[in-house]
Amino acid sequence: MNRSVKAGKLSPNKLEGLVFNQLQKRRKDILLRPKLGEDSAVIDFGDEVCVIATDPITGAVERLGWLAVHVACNDIASNGAEPVGVQVALLLPEGSSDGFISELMADMDAACGELGIEILGGHTEITSEVKSPLVVATALGRAPRHRYITSHGARPGDKLYVTKGVGFEGTGILALDYAEQLKDFIDPQLLESAKEFLQEISIVKEALAAAGAGATAMHDITEGGFFGAVWEILSAASVGCRINLDAVPVLPETAAICDVLKLDPYRLISSGSLLIAAPNSVDLIESIDSVGVQAHYVGDVTADAGKMEIVLPCGKSKLLTEPKEDELWRFLKVK
Repeated sequence: MNRSVKAGKLSPNKLEGLVFNQLQKRRKDILLRPKLGEDSAVIDFGDEVCVIATDPITGAVERLGWLAVHVACNDIASNGAEPVGVQVALLLPEGSSDGFISELMADMDAACGELGIEILGGHTEITSEVKSPLVVATALGRAPRHRYITSHGARPGDKLYVTKGVGFEGTGILALDYAEQLKDFIDPQLLESAKEFLQEISIVKEALAAAGAGATAMHDITEGGFFGAVWEILSAASVGCRINLDAVPVLPETAAICDVLKLDPYRLISSGSLLIAAPNSVDLIESIDSVGVQAHYVGDVTADAGKMEIVLPCGKSKLLTEPKEDELWRFLKVK
């Protein structure tokens, strides 16, 4: 029986069965190909590798183009690669104005300026098939062949770290797009601070610092939030973890917005936050601090494959289950 699928990412089982299992053709120069937990491909270019990743932006309105460039570049930086440029496909609804298109492109170019990269080309189309703007960015980067990092490199004994705070992107999107709904329930200064989160959504500098320090695995925390990223990175490596939930950073702005909107901050889309695994011998916190970003030690990688233990503030534990729908999409469905 053919069944429809829900909005959001495909489940891990569907991703394996409907997508990855259909990909049978192989080239020798592809060093990293599609699998659970991996957002990028790595191509052998001799002494260097080319890292490439694609991401859509569909859940935001404000600064759409700027966000698309940074989110795509975050993926390749998570592999230890320096971004070089992006290609962008724009699918815009009928009625889109010249001013909107111009502003969209200016936003993308501004993001490129911040990262020192270029728009390399792409496709722009007005179509009745979309009801709101859809921006798909493909980022390309480069890294030394001996130093690229994957999402599945975590090893038992590694420590786990999170940068900034979980729910980072979702907090910024909700603060901008639902300011009117939130303003009567949240301190004005806190709401204004939350709107600025998207300005710090890039994880490129901290990812490159972590790669240089000796991180074994990295994953930018996107759809599915912190819990989704933990599930993906540890499932990819066939290891487990023990995480102290009290240590996982939830910033005051995120806590306030999630409380008002009844959202789980640990399952809220979180571009801008980076999940890192690194050996005990690596001073990861100092390395990240050197580029002006705060990293938080949240737990350890264990040898118990599939056993992802979350220690609650009360001292009891629960096992992390397969990722569910992201909290942002759940919220938007009822709006």
